[in-house]
Amino acid sequence: MTSFFTDLAQQYVDGEWRPGKGSWDIIDFNPYSGEKLASITVATADEVDQAYRAAERTQPEWADTNPYARRAVLEKALRVVEEREDEIGEAIVAELGGTRLKAGFELHLAKEFLREAAQLTLRSTGQILPSPTEGKENRVYRLPVGVVGVISPFNFPFLLSLKSVAPALALGNAVVLKPHQNTPICGGTLIAKVFEEAGLPAGLLNVVVTDIAEIGDSLLEHPVPQVISFTGSDRIGRHVARVCAAQLKRAVLELGGNSALIVLDDADVEYAVDAAVFSRYIHQGQVCMAANRILVDRAVEREFTEKFVAKVASLRVGDPADPATHIGPLISSSQADAVSKLVEETVAAGATALLHGRAEGNVVSPSVLTGLAADAPVLQQEIFGPVALLVPFDGEDEAVRIANDTPYGLSGAVHTGNIERGVRVGQRIRTGMIHINDGTVHDEPIVPFGGEKNSGLGRLNGESMLEAFTTQKWISVQHGRSQFPF
Repeated sequence: MTSFFTDLAQQYVDGEWRPGKGSWDIIDFNPYSGEKLASITVATADEVDQAYRAAERTQPEWADTNPYARRAVLEKALRVVEEREDEIGEAIVAELGGTRLKAGFELHLAKEFLREAAQLTLRSTGQILPSPTEGKENRVYRLPVGVVGVISPFNFPFLLSLKSVAPALALGNAVVLKPHQNTPICGGTLIAKVFEEAGLPAGLLNVVVTDIAEIGDSLLEHPVPQVISFTGSDRIGRHVARVCAAQLKRAVLELGGNSALIVLDDADVEYAVDAAVFSRYIHQGQVCMAANRILVDRAVEREFTEKFVAKVASLRVGDPADPATHIGPLISSSQADAVSKLVEETVAAGATALLHGRAEGNVVSPSVLTGLAADAPVLQQEIFGPVALLVPFDGEDEAVRIANDTPYGLSGAVHTGNIERGVRVGQRIRTGMIHINDGTVHDEPIVPFGGEKNSGLGRLNGESMLEAFTTQKWISVQHGRSQFPF
């Protein structure tokens, strides 16, 4: 496994694997064992420019390539992932501390998104629209934007890099990808290797492993990219949006969440417990769609709480490489410290810890907190860790009010014995996505994915990819003769 990481510990620019020219290295660690996986010298702003210029130079020919030929490259990329699935799964476990269950979940979705991207090559269709002017026809062409900059996060790096990279390429664009510093291989150079083996022409996909401390905002401000696709925190997302707005670039932002899973008085309690435990603790809670807040009608609060705490207490915590492990490490010591501190502060402020998680290295065992004050700060923020907040309510109206009392609006769930009741409640909650009688963590290739409020701008997946990574051009044709007033 060590050679896997060291072989990919380089920059990938204009079809060449080469060391960065920065003055310092990003060290890639296994967050569970602390083992050094790789060392990558950071790319400079000049190398970012080289990556964008390579993309700019090669993109026009790619856009003119027959879409069936582009589809063949995407299909080959899927075969590469399938052939190397075990190796990629091991890398996900090692680099980001994902459990084997999580690695399988991420790989399954990655393959589904590659399948959808392959089909997307054939869906960039135009229109002929009528005109009020005699003899004129209006042709509307859908064209690639040109070059797309992609900035991906650490929690699902392989999937969330592919999620923007693959459709952008499928639609005739070139891409410059910057992965998160904690996952430079799975979120970056591994993607480049997949497409290199799939036969993607050199220069169309470039990967720069670097940091804002080295390059500043050059990745965003560079004149070449027309779209920046960013997945990460709302704090950084706001900065990306400001810089892109100043440059008149399009920004597609998939940001944080503070999702509520609502258990109504007629819910199947045992099933709701299963959904809530998965929705809160999958990948140690480091998921933007995770159920931060679990809202429970007082009519079933006692039963739900007892069963929920018992199930959480049974989760196995430890080495993510062990197939029996449910909860592995957080991505870094700073994240583990922040989550532990948040739990301590919340309990000190009056909350009750039904389970009080402790940190051993980067592994933080699960906490379950209840008895929170309505104005508790923890209820307003995204918790990227294994901490569940149980909040009781009386009736649908109060559930909706509490669910909406957050600056975020990404996902959510409603559990009820009456599906249409669940839909009515879901329609009142201001989120981009909500799921009836299911968990909060879902992503599907053809369904619009995105949030409201501080959870982002724009949508990805399916037809939304056309809006994200193409533009429209109107060409009118006058078959007769127009009459001009002078």
